[in-house]
Amino acid sequence: MRLGLFGGTFNPIHLGHLRAAVEVREAFNLDRLLLIPSANPPHKRADRVANPEDRLEMVRLAIRGEPTLEACDVELARSGLSYTIETLRYFQDRFGPGPGNAVFFIVGQDAFSEITTWKSYEALFVTAQFIVMTRPGSKPHALEDFIHTRICAEYQYDSTSNRYNHPRLCTICCLNITHLDISATRIREWIKQGRSVRFIVPDAVQDFIHDKGLYR
Repeated sequence: MRLGLFGGTFNPIHLGHLRAAVEVREAFNLDRLLLIPSANPPHKRADRVANPEDRLEMVRLAIRGEPTLEACDVELARSGLSYTIETLRYFQDRFGPGPGNAVFFIVGQDAFSEITTWKSYEALFVTAQFIVMTRPGSKPHALEDFIHTRICAEYQYDSTSNRYNHPRLCTICCLNITHLDISATRIREWIKQGRSVRFIVPDAVQDFIHDKGLYR
């Protein structure tokens, strides 16, 4: 089982998230890719985040009819703040070492650049392989410098596979994904202004946001 874990606030989920998920799944031949809304993200202001149940439902609506993607409520089932290390350990216990098994944590380069502020961040690199999503035009040396200065200088870049290998820590894979100029912040601002977000979020998500009066 090759399992991908794509966590995020998804406030709301949009086509940029979905396109990235599909490209990662195809590039790494993942058997399952789970989209995991955070219940109480420690790095986000609670008053700016829709409730977890609504965000989970928007994920479910967004991927309806796409069998390769799944919505996962594992972080909503836990009380308190949502910490990535707890989620990775949960899945590693269930899909850990074994023939053909691999757990990948999927994260954007911007979020990865803040990973040293996350709870028990050092433990993340012994728990799951990373897939860092980069954008066209991003500076590869910035990522390399960050890995060597903030994570571990022993990581060695393999240009053939576009990944960083380490003798003891988990691999950090890189994937340049299609960049869609969409952000959840902009979507929320447009909704508040009464502007349409059609063709930026799936139609079912747009209808849900309208019916629930979210982000007004």
